Amino acid sequence: MVKIDPFEVEQWMDRYENTPGIHNIAETCAASVSIEDLEAFSTDDNTTRPLSRSLKLTYGHIRGSPGFRKNVTALLNSGTPLATSSPRPAPLQADSVLITQGAIAANFLAFYTLVGPGDHVICVYPTYQQLYSVPQSLGAQVDLWRLKPEDGYISDVAELERLAKPNTKLIVVNNPNNPTGATTPESILAAIVEFAQARNITILSDEVYSPLYHSLPAGQKAPPSILSFGYENAVATGSMSKAFALAGIRVGWLASRNRSLIDSIAHARDYTAISVSQLDDQVATYALSPAVLPSLMERNMNLARTNLQLLGSFVEKYSSVCSWVRPTAGTTAFIQFRKNGVPVDDVELAVQLVERKVMFLPAGHCFGHGKDFKGYVRLGYVCHTDVLKEGLDNLGRYVEEKLL
Repeated sequence: MVKIDPFEVEQWMDRYENTPGIHNIAETCAASVSIEDLEAFSTDDNTTRPLSRSLKLTYGHIRGSPGFRKNVTALLNSGTPLATSSPRPAPLQADSVLITQGAIAANFLAFYTLVGPGDHVICVYPTYQQLYSVPQSLGAQVDLWRLKPEDGYISDVAELERLAKPNTKLIVVNNPNNPTGATTPESILAAIVEFAQARNITILSDEVYSPLYHSLPAGQKAPPSILSFGYENAVATGSMSKAFALAGIRVGWLASRNRSLIDSIAHARDYTAISVSQLDDQVATYALSPAVLPSLMERNMNLARTNLQLLGSFVEKYSSVCSWVRPTAGTTAFIQFRKNGVPVDDVELAVQLVERKVMFLPAGHCFGHGKDFKGYVRLGYVCHTDVLKEGLDNLGRYVEEKLL
């Protein structure tokens, strides 16, 4: 029997997110939209609306419909490295993409195909627990590539030299980062690619929060996908859930320039899911279409910026008891709470706030490997603005009563 650690993030969400009257500021997706919302975003009445035609509900296109895969490649091709002297790599083609049941399935299938006993994996940390717990469950040794607040939670590539071993099979990165909201800039991505390419190490880049780069410093451009650097042994995963506000359709993707790797992962997927729902594929194809995507992303970018200002004001108001590295992208913030200078018990804090109808995640419990991240919480701030306001008001009252 395979031993796998409890998936603390998902178990905490399942336990509390349906609490009656809860102000959910733990949610990591941009506030969800409906099909009617998507249709209102469209700038082209000739674009076929999702679910507007009758179709036979077969398995459909096993690797994803041509239209959806074309739209995913357009998304991945949109970011080209700005500071490279190498020739521009050829654009990705649709057969470089495999459609999956969310990025969570894409990541799992990549690990299942790529690593096993005797392999070594390097994974950024903190990050989504799946990215290090699954390779461990498959028998790989995993070393954590620790991101430090004093570095803005941006990877120190010099650390790779210390972490790498002769049997290192995979380097796992997450950009934008969950839970910190940090952005790994293009220059760091290029250095990671150079390091991996010189040693024939595969890179798995979880890009599920891309392209929600909403608050970058002045003059800094959004980084491209890891695939834009042309390295054949790079894999990118993403989904419709986070940046595109469509978690309910459970659709994601895995892409690579290595066609044989795509084939291998597709063969592994035969044992788990034959295809995604044709209905979900239709909705996703429409959302990523040129007629809809710009307005959808403008809505989500504006929501993220508006809400981050509210959260920033909260952190500034209570700076004597809470601190953070301000996020530059994605939907999550990583905030530490203290009382009399000592980190609070993050689990106790989160449970007490649920009692006050506010939900966020205790990060020491859900993201901490051992005793890391005492007093930290992960807060999702790209919910509807009124939900965030009410949640922060309740949290502020708790801070004033209990922590100041």
